[in-house]
Amino acid sequence: MITLTDIAYVRSGVEDLQGAVRFASEIVGLEVVDSDEPGVAHLRADARGHCLTFVQGRSGVISSGFTVAGPEALAEAETELEKQGLLVERGDRAGARSRGVSEYIAFDDPFGNRVELAAAQFRSADPVRLTRGAGITEFGHLCLDAPDVHEAYRFWSTTFNARVSDWVGDGACLMRIDPVHHKLAVFRGEEAALCHINFQVDSLDDLMRNWHFLVDQGVEIVMGPGRHPTSGSVFLYFRGPENLTYEYAVGGRLIEDDSAWTPRVFDLEQPSSIDMWRGPVAPTTRQRQLPQTVPAATS
Repeated sequence: MITLTDIAYVRSGVEDLQGAVRFASEIVGLEVVDSDEPGVAHLRADARGHCLTFVQGRSGVISSGFTVAGPEALAEAETELEKQGLLVERGDRAGARSRGVSEYIAFDDPFGNRVELAAAQFRSADPVRLTRGAGITEFGHLCLDAPDVHEAYRFWSTTFNARVSDWVGDGACLMRIDPVHHKLAVFRGEEAALCHINFQVDSLDDLMRNWHFLVDQGVEIVMGPGRHPTSGSVFLYFRGPENLTYEYAVGGRLIEDDSAWTPRVFDLEQPSSIDMWRGPVAPTTRQRQLPQTVPAATS
């Protein structure tokens, strides 16, 4: 079994690079990181060197990254994935540099989502300089799509150390790789896609201020403010350019003792299973997975 230590980054293809960066910085509040890569922009939310990268080109998600314990763990992961019949690609030095990692491998999960594993993600000693006072504290989680969330869970829980925290019927599986209720979620969707990316904020006041700011800026609010009965977090989903859905959230359950936790199943047909405050529930806009037409090391 491969042990994931954390989420690392999302790489997203965008047709309008300036527009995507402007929204992520001026609206979401992320810090733009200096880069000498043409057609590539990196953004930062926490101690990670960066966690969101936009690449000029076709619109869609390129890859979602996770970390493992180090080079030896990465080599073992490569062997394990190949034993399972998955095609694994080794990233080159330039690709690793662009991702802000020491080395990495890439593969497609059984549903077509491009996943990357990194031996180490670089940290920055510089304080995060958020573009505005959004109160962002960290890149919190990422959510992928698959046509069958139960099959997706079988893959993530047998190949990796993911444990289910809660189910929302057959519509969503929320998984943890550390005490946080979920760092990875898989939602039911017809094709491989990035459902949304989450940024945690420091307080409920930050979330509510962000809500009013987004409304004032004419940003499309997808859902919220509301509270998830699963993680207990207060959430706000909103739509950015290139079909990328962002989430602010505050709070969230920690599961410190696996043996003491029994995953719950919430009824997908009940709106309160998504928002216990019973606000309007709407599907998020997905970023479809881009096909890998070039080697992973250069995309």
